[in-house]
Amino acid sequence: MAEARERAAPFQAPGDDFAAAVLSGLSRPHKSLPCRFLYDAVGSALFEEITGLPEYYPTRTEIGILEAHAPEMLQGVGDETVLVEFGSGSSVKTEILLGAVGGLGAYIPIDISQSALADAQARLRVRFPKLDVRLIAADFSAPIALPADVAQRRKLGFFPGSTIGNFPPMEATRLLAAMRETLSPDARLVIGVDLKKDPRRLVRAYDDAAGVTAAFNLNLLARINRELAGGFDLDAFRHAATYNPVDGRVEMHLVSLKDQLVSVGEAQFRFRAGETIHTENAYKYSIPQFREMAQSAGWTSRRVWSDGSGLFSVHELVAP
Repeated sequence: MAEARERAAPFQAPGDDFAAAVLSGLSRPHKSLPCRFLYDAVGSALFEEITGLPEYYPTRTEIGILEAHAPEMLQGVGDETVLVEFGSGSSVKTEILLGAVGGLGAYIPIDISQSALADAQARLRVRFPKLDVRLIAADFSAPIALPADVAQRRKLGFFPGSTIGNFPPMEATRLLAAMRETLSPDARLVIGVDLKKDPRRLVRAYDDAAGVTAAFNLNLLARINRELAGGFDLDAFRHAATYNPVDGRVEMHLVSLKDQLVSVGEAQFRFRAGETIHTENAYKYSIPQFREMAQSAGWTSRRVWSDGSGLFSVHELVAP
């Protein structure tokens, strides 16, 4: 996850977009659905629960890195700097940066979930009453138009949670290039990147013993039932997480437990026993691999912070 998980997440699209993606994805020889649709209100709440699980190391590890190094990450940030967060979610990690900075021109959180944005704004108003917060409910993977009065001001981007890992490498490179354009001039980006490690530890992070990640994944079928008149029997599918060593990614799937016919509105889709719906990828990178990707998107990785166990990294990217 996105991470999908730390993922604050891609865009919660209107119903027509959701319907089109579901009908298209289930019609393919290898069924798949975009991971951004995992994040309705129920899915977002389940993901927040996931971030506190003992198996799910990315959140607490990244928080530890931010708490230890926030002053270094914020060097050069002043009253005229605008902090732009891509996929802000609950903005919990952002509070670490906001608490460490002396002054800030504005904070612009961008997220798919209007409810998450509203909750974050209400909480930030209490702790930082003088902070200028500008909410943008949008898909951060598409071009973002910032408010006109901040477009030419110095900006620091923030993209935590290894959400970059939810995108295939070529798409991730394009996304990084788009962020560079959004943040220019003097573009700078602080980004969390999950590191490669023992595949057994990776799989446990996406298939916890309490079954919260399974509920998160299966909620996508429940969402189809709720919003698109779907006929999925959730007891006829199970959650599965595997590590793909060739592509360097964790994959999440929903596995059909039997031969079955499922309706979505007026459409019907046949599943064989063992057939899967591929719902999410979480790519993992070594530090040199991510530096190379960032360079191909027009960035330079100037500094990198990591934990003592080498689980997670936070990069400072700058545009020459």
